[in-house]
Amino acid sequence: MVTNQSAEVWATLSDSSRRAIVLRLAERPHAVRELADALPISRPAVSQHLKVLKDAGLVEEEAAGTRRIYHLNEAGVVALRDQLDAFWNRALRGFQDLTDREEHR
Repeated sequence: MVTNQSAEVWATLSDSSRRAIVLRLAERPHAVRELADALPISRPAVSQHLKVLKDAGLVEEEAAGTRRIYHLNEAGVVALRDQLDAFWNRALRGFQDLTDREEHR
């Protein structure tokens, strides 16, 4: 079952810049500047996207001197994976039910 909160998380990932940030953070933690240097968007835009991702529970930050280092929030990513697994399992069961009905005709 997809709740309003999980629907908001998926909506957060509908933005291509945010997906690109998540993919970068899946490789390793990054500072805003590193992300901005690797993406075709400005540092202020990266910061805004990171705030949205953080509010959605997908990203966390840690202080490292004067910099903030961002990394994926494992719990948020696991929750998304669980939703995908549930969706995939329902789809497979539906397909199995359909093929079983066809075999019994």
